[in-house]
Amino acid sequence: MTTVGTPVLWIGFTLFILAMLALDLGLHRQAHVIAMREALGWSVFWILLALVFNAGVWVWFGPERGLEFLTGYLIEKSLSVDNLFVFLVLFRYFAVPAAYQHRVLFWGILGAIISRGVFIVLGAALLSAFHWVIYPFGAILIISGVRMLRSEEQEIHPEANPAVRLARRVLPLTSRYAGARFLVREGGRLRATPLFLVLVAIEATDIVFALDSIPAIFAITRDPFIVYTSNIFAILGLRALYFLIAGLLLRFRYLHVGLGLVLVFIGGKMAASDLVHVPVTLSLGVVAVLIGGAILLSLLRPAPAPTLPPAAPLPAASGGGEGHDEG
Repeated sequence: MTTVGTPVLWIGFTLFILAMLALDLGLHRQAHVIAMREALGWSVFWILLALVFNAGVWVWFGPERGLEFLTGYLIEKSLSVDNLFVFLVLFRYFAVPAAYQHRVLFWGILGAIISRGVFIVLGAALLSAFHWVIYPFGAILIISGVRMLRSEEQEIHPEANPAVRLARRVLPLTSRYAGARFLVREGGRLRATPLFLVLVAIEATDIVFALDSIPAIFAITRDPFIVYTSNIFAILGLRALYFLIAGLLLRFRYLHVGLGLVLVFIGGKMAASDLVHVPVTLSLGVVAVLIGGAILLSLLRPAPAPTLPPAAPLPAASGGGEGHDEG
């Protein structure tokens, strides 16, 4: 399969994403609580931007590539809802003030963009060099889907996160937040704030989610440029989407069923790709029906609001002194 991503397109897209991130960072320079109206505006902006890009892919590279981008974007956007639930649990567990949450998500998603890029490059190289890799990729998706279907309620334990446990063990930590800063200097020693622990947890959990999402989109298209762009556009809208629907996340009781069925379907499609050709239009329709049906059913049959894990005690700091801004 011939890729549509020329070096000029790769460089241009990367520069465009960096420019948009710089604009986002500049507009949110001051820490503040993201209001519903602001979150709605940014959510609409990122979705429209993705659809405009999709239209460009459709016009310049044909309907098949356009449908591949749209299907990949829908899958990644749907799977990212799991990330949003993790954000909600982590912010509750670490008692992150609402005004600082956007900054954590900004740097967390920036790290996710980099890690996803690495995973996509490695995945594309493996699929290009070893065709048989489609079978373990498909198996991973099917197993992940079955696990998601069998779990009635997603349980997340931030205190058991290996990255968080390692950070607590090796990093000097402060016992309190220091505004929106990740690092401060206390008693002449550089220390990490609890906000840095939250960032570590977000980055670590995103790597786990990438193990599902990257193979899933490779089941739709083998074009690295389409895989990368649809993935990045789905990630870029996560911050605004979180602040927009955070209050509804715990009500999506059947979403894990829809996502599990999507992973099983996509995994089966990938594993059987040598025997059966599934058109992109059919894949798009199945994904849309499964996700849309799960959300609709969740809204029609809402569950009682579940309880979130209790907030963690802030880490005890060793040494004293006043904190000074370091990051």
